[in-house]
Amino acid sequence: MKTNPKISKICPKCGAVYNVRPAISRTAEYGEICPDCGTREALESIGVDKEEQEKILAIIHRSYNIYVN
Repeated sequence: MKTNPKISKICPKCGAVYNVRPAISRTAEYGEICPDCGTREALESIGVDKEEQEKILAIIHRSYNIYVN
């Protein structure tokens, strides 16, 4: 059975290294970004403040390990 190796990418917005499907930035400036930046952009678009965004991301990270060490 053929397996596809995970390819690490670097987020152009925050510099994080990730190896999952990218998010698409809501601004033309970045294109593909890491899932965290995608989540932050989405939450910001509905008025969620930065502190609450970080709390939400912490909950997500407890459930998924998406970043390369």
